[in-house]
Amino acid sequence: MIHIIDLNFLNVSKSIASFLVETNNGPILIETGPDSTFKNLKKGIEKYNYNIENIKHVFLTHIHLDHAGAAWRLAEHGAKIYVHPKGAEHLIHPEKLMSSAKKIYQDKMDFLWGKFNPIAPELIKSCKNMENIILGGVEIEAIHTPGHANHHIAWKVNDTIFAGDVCGAKIDNGPVVPACPPPDIDIEAWVNSIKMILKKNANSLYLTHYGKVTNVSSHLKDLEKILKNWAYWIKEKMASGCSEKEMTSLFINYVNNNLKIKGVSKKLLEKYNAANPPYMSVSGLVRYWNKKNVL
Repeated sequence: MIHIIDLNFLNVSKSIASFLVETNNGPILIETGPDSTFKNLKKGIEKYNYNIENIKHVFLTHIHLDHAGAAWRLAEHGAKIYVHPKGAEHLIHPEKLMSSAKKIYQDKMDFLWGKFNPIAPELIKSCKNMENIILGGVEIEAIHTPGHANHHIAWKVNDTIFAGDVCGAKIDNGPVVPACPPPDIDIEAWVNSIKMILKKNANSLYLTHYGKVTNVSSHLKDLEKILKNWAYWIKEKMASGCSEKEMTSLFINYVNNNLKIKGVSKKLLEKYNAANPPYMSVSGLVRYWNKKNVL
């Protein structure tokens, strides 16, 4: 049984999810959300007649604060944290991660994300690509899926994939959109990860932003299309000499207008912007093209 826990980030519903998966030996948690929504996570777990102390295994798709920021809270209660090898060190020593985030969010850090305390090394399990973990009769496969982040893992549980950000964000009846924040965006790697997930023939995807998707093939094809569209939109603006500040304003309008054209209401647009602020994708894609040094 899979339960979606709405973390109600910034008091906006359906922007960040955590997933409670029941097994024969207690529940496991996939994604923790940020520390700032830990109280909501706790309430969500209790809704299904469990408590924080019952969570002994936590699986992170990656270590960005909206996905992993509360992992240390679970570790304080003895939970083992499963993560990509490239992300493990940042959980043990989060200073660099938090310093980088502070440069972006500045005085909004505590309000948005809360704390991120170190996790003891013995509570962290680095998972290799295609490694299988069996807990309470449930088999969990780690699929390394770089593109959004170089330390990204999608977790396959039976015929379901918990996709983090590699399969984009889709809220209610809105379209799928990618999240392209700095520093690790890699379009080629992301497209390869999309193809890898397609080959897994999953019946459903669970997106951290937000919820269950059953039309897997069309969803992923749409994601690849818009990912490339956003990337080349940014490339064209960079080639024209557009400043990043000007580009950001133009891109926000471009994204929001396209969402409106696709039938996204004002209320739903608020959820999209809380889950996946367009300005973050400008920074990530500019960095991507600069690293490629093609302009």
